[in-house]
Amino acid sequence: MTTAQPLRRDALRDPLARRRVVWLLAALVIAWPMLQLSGFAPAALFAPGNLQVIGGFLAGFLPPETSPAFLAMLGKATLETLAMATAGTALAFAIGAPLAFVTTRALSVSRIGPGPGRVQAGVVRQAGRSVLMVLRAIPEIVWALVFVRALGLGPAAGVLALAITYGGMLGKVYAEVLESTDTRPARALLESGSARLAALVYGLLPHCGQELISYTVYRWECAVRASVVMGFVGAGGLGQLMDQSMKMLNGGEASSILLVFLVLVLLADALSNALRRLLA
Repeated sequence: MTTAQPLRRDALRDPLARRRVVWLLAALVIAWPMLQLSGFAPAALFAPGNLQVIGGFLAGFLPPETSPAFLAMLGKATLETLAMATAGTALAFAIGAPLAFVTTRALSVSRIGPGPGRVQAGVVRQAGRSVLMVLRAIPEIVWALVFVRALGLGPAAGVLALAITYGGMLGKVYAEVLESTDTRPARALLESGSARLAALVYGLLPHCGQELISYTVYRWECAVRASVVMGFVGAGGLGQLMDQSMKMLNGGEASSILLVFLVLVLLADALSNALRRLLA
């Protein structure tokens, strides 16, 4: 009995506890100057005057606006937002998927052996990565401002802005997911003379298809949220309606719009789960 308890305490002891504490302290040492430089001061939120302002602002959100005229506008803006997010994500997929196919090392035939074309293939992959980096480096709000000036107010500017920026994001993440999965089946297919597309379909996608679908649906969900920001510069949809409501200090309309966003996020989550179960 006296020897069993020390043995049990040793079994419960985390052998990496000291290392975890050191890393935690190192992270705090790095994060603290960053918080100071960013002007992060959470105590200011709880100052009496600020709490009164926040409380008054939030109180204006109740009750949500439910008049038939506003609900009609809300329904039209919701359809515009869904169309903008869906079309933008579809175009982003059309941009990102081919670039990911080009830049994925696991599908490189020239890397199998010292055959011809190794240098050219490396140059093409690097060019594809550079294009993806440029596409995702510029925020969608900047593209939206550019396209609103070129095309005028409306969802078309938001669709193009989402397609360009999210195309770069999808291509980068697709390539990283394909690289991080088990590449041995694809490599075996390539070494036996299979085409790159067949190696992708039969060697890589069976292992990471769910992850790719999940990330694509998540990016669609992000596109719905991004439409709010782009709506403030005239890209239409729920964002533009939210901009009008906030300028008129109508909290009831703003809370109704936020409730619609909550429903859309829940819809995206349910869609992602359904697709993952379908592919399981």
